[in-house]
Amino acid sequence: MPAQPLDEGTLKELVADATAAPSMHNAQPWRFQYRRSTRTLTLRAEFDREMPEADPSTRGLHVGCGAALLNLRASASHRGLDAVTTLLPVPADPALVASVRLHEGTGVPATPADAALAALYPAIRHRHTSRNPFDDRAIPDDVRALLTEAARREGGEFAFLPPDHLEGVLVLIRDGEGFGLRDPAREAEQRYWTRDTSTEAPVDGVPDYAFGPTDASCRALNRDFAGTDIVPGRADALFEDRPQLALLRTARDRPADWLRAGQALERVLLTAVLHGLVASFATQPLEWPELRHLLRAPALGTGHPQMIVRLGYGPEGPCTPRRPVAEVLTIDP
Repeated sequence: MPAQPLDEGTLKELVADATAAPSMHNAQPWRFQYRRSTRTLTLRAEFDREMPEADPSTRGLHVGCGAALLNLRASASHRGLDAVTTLLPVPADPALVASVRLHEGTGVPATPADAALAALYPAIRHRHTSRNPFDDRAIPDDVRALLTEAARREGGEFAFLPPDHLEGVLVLIRDGEGFGLRDPAREAEQRYWTRDTSTEAPVDGVPDYAFGPTDASCRALNRDFAGTDIVPGRADALFEDRPQLALLRTARDRPADWLRAGQALERVLLTAVLHGLVASFATQPLEWPELRHLLRAPALGTGHPQMIVRLGYGPEGPCTPRRPVAEVLTIDP
């Protein structure tokens, strides 16, 4: 199949696929700019969508941008386009986080690495965060190995928590959730990014239909986006006794590493979708420096923790809103 021509329609498709990525509170903190003269698509962070309470370093914002970048690369490979990616090409411009130079290829992936990226493409539109209970079926060792390898290809380390360390991390998640509920500024920031769909048709943020049921055991496996509010008619459910949690880490902890973490995370998530898994995140302890430091305990592995991922078998999560492509893409002459 020949490569798709790099016209305006293809650019819009690429960006629509990129923006299907997850981001903290679904803030979608990205903007894309295409310059025809250089055939380069740049990814810029939108710092007016940052969260100064929960993410003062913008680490989480960069992770979301990295996830969008991975989707863009997978979409380009699927369309037979060669994509030469550079992270943080202009240090003096912190909003410019990556550039992707696009070329019309032969329609056949140029390398096995490109073919592997293209193979992830069908999962992009099926990846949704699921805040529902998962069943107790164990993820097979061969699938776990594939997820680990997916993160490694993007410079991340991904490892499932052994049973003897799981409970300690669950305590940190509960502590992080509790700290947030007792912090009025953080709760207000979270409420700012939640959406009441009975009064609005959102294009960003976490809609009420995606909150998931409350956890009857109060274990706080998922962030409760309702905060201290009560949502009428919201279901109450028992979640899995021993959730299958994994830590994603990077060797260093700079903005470029956060972008790599985002690409590693999305590659893991897309691989998981292709193997019938669903996922959610537990970011609460990562948002408190003292709790994130405890996640660096030698027993849990080396490197800097960037994400806690809960994986398993269960119902898919709902599709959450996305900003229109016209709002996030600019095409220059």
